[in-house]
Amino acid sequence: MDLLTLTEEAFAETEEKKSRFLAHVVPIAAFEERLSELRAAHPKANHHVTAFRLIHPSNQIEEGAKDDGEPSGTSGMPVLKLLIGRRLINVGAIVVRYFGGTKLGTGGLARAYPGAVKHALDAAAPVTWTRTVRATLKVGFAKASELEILITQLPLAVLDRRFTEEGAVLDVEGPEDAVTSLSDFHA
Repeated sequence: MDLLTLTEEAFAETEEKKSRFLAHVVPIAAFEERLSELRAAHPKANHHVTAFRLIHPSNQIEEGAKDDGEPSGTSGMPVLKLLIGRRLINVGAIVVRYFGGTKLGTGGLARAYPGAVKHALDAAAPVTWTRTVRATLKVGFAKASELEILITQLPLAVLDRRFTEEGAVLDVEGPEDAVTSLSDFHA
């Protein structure tokens, strides 16, 4: 079963008994910065509930959720369970809540928070997640142009290109399967 991720932020706003829920789902690289921006942009909001999932190079998945003052387990964890159910990785969800004056109860909160995130994800364009890796490729001068042509045909970025007495050395980054396909050139 493929894991999915987002390459850009998804947003939705919902309302439940006059409480406003502003749901932002962002790539994990932007999560902390976006949370700081939202806290600064919404200082009068009652809560900034978060959940995230990220995968480490060892394939270990790290997950976390914070209720930010809501009753324990009523907001962050239901959002995290939604991210798990959608098979999303390397994403973070932030829900800004403005209290509308009517208490929702624990069940209402457990529905409202993931409901807002669900609306954001329904408008999102998830993509299949692939591990991004870096590799150093070495090739003699005779095969350097062949390697350069192969790289242009793959979704790889050349980070550095150096020349030695033996040939060319290229540092590349891209999807693991694309880098692996160039295994004949790995240093």
